[in-house]
Amino acid sequence: MTIEPGPIVTTVEGPVQGIITGSTFSWRGIPYAAPPVGPLRWRAPQPVTPWTGVLAADDFRNAAPQPPAYTKVGLRKTQPISEDCLTLNVVAPRRPSPRARPVMVFIHGGAYLIGSSATPLYHGFSLIERGDVVFVSINYRLGALGYLDLSAYSTPDRVFDSNLGLRDQVAALQWVQRNIAAFGGDPNCVTVFGESAGGNAVTTLLGTPAAAGLFHRAIAESSAPGMTVAQERSRVWAARFVDLLRASRNGTAGPQTTGPQTGPETIAPETIEPGGAGLSVAELLDSATPGELGKTANRLTTDAEREDASAVPFGPTVDGDYLPRDPAAALAAGEGNRVPLIIGTNAAEGTLFTRVPGSKPPSERGVARMLSDADPTVVQRITGGYRDIPGPSGRIRLLGDHLFWAPSIRIAEAHSGFAPTYFYRYDFAPLPLRLGRLGATHATELLAVFGVYRGAFGQAVAGLIDRGPALAITDRMQADWIAFARTGTPVSQWPRYDTDRRATLVIDRHTRVEYDPDSAHRRAWEGYHPLPVPEH
Repeated sequence: MTIEPGPIVTTVEGPVQGIITGSTFSWRGIPYAAPPVGPLRWRAPQPVTPWTGVLAADDFRNAAPQPPAYTKVGLRKTQPISEDCLTLNVVAPRRPSPRARPVMVFIHGGAYLIGSSATPLYHGFSLIERGDVVFVSINYRLGALGYLDLSAYSTPDRVFDSNLGLRDQVAALQWVQRNIAAFGGDPNCVTVFGESAGGNAVTTLLGTPAAAGLFHRAIAESSAPGMTVAQERSRVWAARFVDLLRASRNGTAGPQTTGPQTGPETIAPETIEPGGAGLSVAELLDSATPGELGKTANRLTTDAEREDASAVPFGPTVDGDYLPRDPAAALAAGEGNRVPLIIGTNAAEGTLFTRVPGSKPPSERGVARMLSDADPTVVQRITGGYRDIPGPSGRIRLLGDHLFWAPSIRIAEAHSGFAPTYFYRYDFAPLPLRLGRLGATHATELLAVFGVYRGAFGQAVAGLIDRGPALAITDRMQADWIAFARTGTPVSQWPRYDTDRRATLVIDRHTRVEYDPDSAHRRAWEGYHPLPVPEH
């Protein structure tokens, strides 16, 4: 396909030339921070060195380090992978506008381990054409390079900053404030939205002081708020990661553990035994290749999942500094970013995670491990609350509610006391998903949000029977998301969420508002608060 040059836009850092993409202009691979390589590995994002010539913004640059299988951008094409990955993309309508357009900034998901803004699903063309908005998608550091809290290993000579991926997202939003007006966007009308880990990023940004004023609305789709953890817990994972990496260098099997071990907060960095090839912890981490770090992250993730099917060892850290408090606690205290919020989950979140190769529905013992860090009385109430769904189906539902629905309810409860909050539940599952016993599983709402059902692939997913409802749901969700980005209010007759009525928009063939749906399950989770540190 011939790429036609698009307009040149002058950013604060330098001029960029995009491409023409149908009825839109696209600028791809614009750096928003300096490459986090060499001495900038493990450090907060730094400013870009300005350029004078015109930067060709005609293609996506690098994905963050991850397995290549997850960076597919075509049938036989994958995106390049590099630590030099801090770029973003801007898409805007070709037609002129007499006024600045609303801006929608999308943060991709992938458990903070995989994903890229170059994924075709996230190109945003349907939203732009439907809503006359400027669309921004971002890359950020993943896995150990972005979400491992190594700050306890800092020395005067080598500092390890915390929350690198979160800081990257804030840096991207700062870029939007500096530059989006040049692309026709309104820096005073910015909506940040994301799904799964991207949804967690959104709910975490609500509690991040450095993000204050950088966005004005927020949409969290299937957020997993539990991925944001206390520093004590994160440091346990960091200590195990260092042990595994050193063991890999030594050619040994690594530590055999039955649970998270004592973290590095109990050890002065200068007393840590070098081991391996005589490397200090800093030298070990700095000299590791992205491949070594990725393999070690996979081992750590596997170990974590073996101990708890819902455990993810990479995520934002409540470090008392950049992220001072757990976001839900900050929002409940009125200390969060008080912007209008849409938040919700899908009806069958958990089924997807039982279809991943090597996975299976959680056993009763697995559920017990999943909830082992809570008060036994609360655990008994939770498990008893799902006896209305017999067998593995009940445990799969409990898994999905544990990861997504119950903690999203807590976010909505907290935020609704200080800012307009709207809650939804996505129930729509076309026939193929029903036949596959997936239902309205994790991430399927993205097919509507990004207009996939209007294309050939979406028609295949919906099938002849459900194509009409799929298109109607697409129209409705896009209308709500766009109106919310423009005004802070969905276009549907959708009451705000509060703890008295708990109005919830149920999105299905017959979309409707229900009040406190699944109330018995919701009450079962009341009082559930995981302890800050895993048991040894």
